[in-house]
Amino acid sequence: QSTIGNTYSEAENYLKSGRVVLFTGTPCQIGGLLSYLGKSYDNLYTQDIICHGVPSPLVWKKYLSFKEKLANDNVEDIKFRDKSQGWIRYSVRFDFKKKERYTNYYKNDIYMKGFVSNLFLRPSCHSCSFKGIARCSDITLADFWGIQSVIPKMNDDKGTSLVIIQSDKGKKLINEIKEKILSKEVNLNIIEHINESAVKSSKMNKKRKAFMKDLQNDLPIEAI
Repeated sequence: QSTIGNTYSEAENYLKSGRVVLFTGTPCQIGGLLSYLGKSYDNLYTQDIICHGVPSPLVWKKYLSFKEKLANDNVEDIKFRDKSQGWIRYSVRFDFKKKERYTNYYKNDIYMKGFVSNLFLRPSCHSCSFKGIARCSDITLADFWGIQSVIPKMNDDKGTSLVIIQSDKGKKLINEIKEKILSKEVNLNIIEHINESAVKSSKMNKKRKAFMKDLQNDLPIEAI
């Protein structure tokens, strides 16, 4: 998850000075920013994502420690969704300082398996207040899952973005770059069918409570 830190107050200072600000984040982070500001700014642009949910920082910390211990080396770079083998069959990739590399198809990686099965998402993600096609942001971005059945010609297995224009400001931004991108309009009604995370909170895994209990008892992540 991204760390908000002082970014809300920093954005406010920039906005008040007249600087143009693009603030990106999860839907709840955008909602938090707008609530913090308490007023609208013409020089503020916001972009959120269709969010599956945010995983536990503790689980990630333990997984990272496990990978470094296994390699006897420190991680230099991580690709959460490496597309070297394609977008549909993306992989988890770790590059270590001594040039060793770990890469694994996401369905075979223990961390990713837990993430996609909702084993260790934050509790608030199971009752998200920011679901829906319409958002408080100017633009919503997401992976265009299911594009192979909606617009087959745009399915190159390199990843195609779904862009939802939420406001006049968002429309203005997209119009400014429209000649530089390959795009096609689709019916908004298909979104909830191709990306359920747009409109529904992730269901809590029945094993989550037991998993997190074992984690708190300092059992190594690979043993749980």
